[in-house]
Amino acid sequence: MEILFEDKNLIICVKPVGLDSEKEMVDAIKEKYSGEIYTVHRLDKNVGGVMVYARNKHTAALLSKHIQDGNMIKEYVAMVHGTPDLKGDWEDLLWKDSTKNKVFVVKRERKGVKKARLEYTCLLQDNPSIVKIRLHTGRSHQIRVQFASRGFPLIGDHKYGSRDSSSNPMLFSCCITFPYQKELIKFEYYPDWAKAFI
Repeated sequence: MEILFEDKNLIICVKPVGLDSEKEMVDAIKEKYSGEIYTVHRLDKNVGGVMVYARNKHTAALLSKHIQDGNMIKEYVAMVHGTPDLKGDWEDLLWKDSTKNKVFVVKRERKGVKKARLEYTCLLQDNPSIVKIRLHTGRSHQIRVQFASRGFPLIGDHKYGSRDSSSNPMLFSCCITFPYQKELIKFEYYPDWAKAFI
């Protein structure tokens, strides 16, 4: 686990693939830092990347409000099968089957259905392609489902249609931007497979 920034209120770190963001990551941070650690957002266990943790209740509440108000910008890189258009702005309706922990694109609104939106740009337009994504909504498995539903499943994402030999989805939380102490702060970190295309 790499620490990108820390002060009395925040810890910004890079979550490794394979650690649960709500318990195992908190335990790992507590091995290095004293006091309470508050989770304000999450990443799937099999996805790595930049995460923000609060060190007190006041900061946790502020960060949670930034997320609710759309003031925390989250960007990802992904490697996908196929060749998407150079840019895209996708909106879908998503429904989660909690019994299977799987999300589906559906046609109409009903109970449990949530709107999902993302924008992306191709960094490498090939097959596979590498895309940089900005999330406008934070739905469960959102990036994985929206790309797979259009025929571009993530490399390694066997739950959503990939048939390759990679063990985990090629998805990484690469950039988080949010207001902090009257400034807009930004933290970036890229996996080795994406660095050459940034």
